[in-house]
Amino acid sequence: ELFGYEEGAFTGAKKGGKKGKFLIANKGTLFLDEIADMDIAMQAKLLRVLQEKEIVKIGATEPIGIDVRIISSTNENILEKIAQSKFRKDLYYRLNVIPIRIPSLKERKEDIFSLIKY
Repeated sequence: ELFGYEEGAFTGAKKGGKKGKFLIANKGTLFLDEIADMDIAMQAKLLRVLQEKEIVKIGATEPIGIDVRIISSTNENILEKIAQSKFRKDLYYRLNVIPIRIPSLKERKEDIFSLIKY
């Protein structure tokens, strides 16, 4: 899904291959929801993409340069995940450039009626 694939990369691969989310979002923004649930191996691949600014499609040999802004979110305690070695600390610091914390509705009950009206 993220990196795409080349034609013939695996059984059932579409003719002509498929663009991944990074190529579709090139020169734009990619939103990664629930980043804390990402597998550790995939976190390493994502970190490489952020550092090198290039991807390699499945079945390809040549990297493709990309320019993508990443917005990520989670409702988990990411620092706790890091302490448990379930989330990479280096990836956290790459993604945590402009942190925005949105408190849950439990913490801001006064907003509920305004949100219902909206």
